[in-house]
Amino acid sequence: MDPAPPRSPEQFIADFFTEYTAAALDGDNDPADVVDRFHAPDIVQIADGIRLDRDRLVAHIRPVRKNLRDYRFEVEEVIADGDRMAVRMTIHATMRTTGTVVTEVFLFGEFTPDGKLRRADQLTRTVPAA
Repeated sequence: MDPAPPRSPEQFIADFFTEYTAAALDGDNDPADVVDRFHAPDIVQIADGIRLDRDRLVAHIRPVRKNLRDYRFEVEEVIADGDRMAVRMTIHATMRTTGTVVTEVFLFGEFTPDGKLRRADQLTRTVPAA
């Protein structure tokens, strides 16, 4: 049996965020376990100037579970250099009370060799829904 071909950077990013979000929304999963499965222990994520460490990411899962109803990610482009990636993607989210929200994300991330997110700096902007 031939080994599976390596994933493209675009597919890696799409899989990472789709799988992370699905795991976060699954009420049977402990939020801390979800964060640990997808993030390095020393994770630092700065989103629109707000610094999130492991504990803040764990706390963020509860409101996401309450409010997010549906989602999909469109990876527009990725530039990869070793463990670092620059990503431009669009998140389409259906929220419990506000309906559909479309967010463009510009992310500069660093991943561990086993595919966990170690650092992310991201800027986001809401765009009109199509």
